[in-house]
This record gives sequence, structure tokens and C-alpha cells, in this order.
Amino acid sequence: MVGRNLGKQNPKGSVFETWNKVNENELSGKSYVLKEKDTIVFETIRLVKEESGLFYIPVVKNQNEGMPVRFSATTMSANQLVFENQQHDFPQVISYTKVGSDSLVAEISGTKNGQARKQTFSMKRVK
Repeated sequence: MVGRNLGKQNPKGSVFETWNKVNENELSGKSYVLKEKDTIVFETIRLVKEESGLFYIPVVKNQNEGMPVRFSATTMSANQLVFENQQHDFPQVISYTKVGSDSLVAEISGTKNGQARKQTFSMKRVK
């Protein structure tokens, strides 16, 4: 497996992201919850490098009629990736910030119904 296996506990179960290398220009990911013996995938993600930039392209279960949404990279550094799509209802910003050699903080943020919102997911590499 190439990429990261990231996990976080929450009341709904253990939340994970798993990433695999598709080719030199693409990673494929999925977000899922493990609750007891059930695995519930709620999001698939493509991280794609194109001539025009780097794109985070999720498909979230029961959202956007099952269609992918493109977020463009606006910040790329050794410790942070930030993707934005200001036309999306929520979130408009998705970020990953490295906080240690085996941990990061993923965050979704933006406005929904005129109110600023943010969800933060502290994650640690699972071996």
C-alpha cells in the first residue's frame, strides 16, 4: 500500500482515510467509518496532478447527486495542502496540515446558510 492510512476515533466509530498511488499523477483515497465489524465508506477521493494544477476531487455519498466536485490547490508546502472551491455549498476549503512525522490535521471549512463553519479531524498514521 502506498500513501497514508489515517485514523481518528469518534462516537460513530473509528474514522479512516486510506490512500493508494494510481500512477505518477494520481492518488486514490477513501474515507470510511469502522463501527464494530461494519465498514461504511462515505467518500471516495481522487488527488490528481494536471497541467493546470493539483486537484482534490471527492465524491461524497448522498451529496451532489453522486457527482464529483473539484477543489483546486491554493497552497502547497512541505507541511500543508489547501484546496478551494468557492462555488461549492459546503465546504469551500479543504486542508491537510502536517503536525508531526506521523500525524496531521484535516479540516473542512466555509460558510453554510450564511454562517461560518469548520470541522477539524486530528489524524494519526495507522500501521
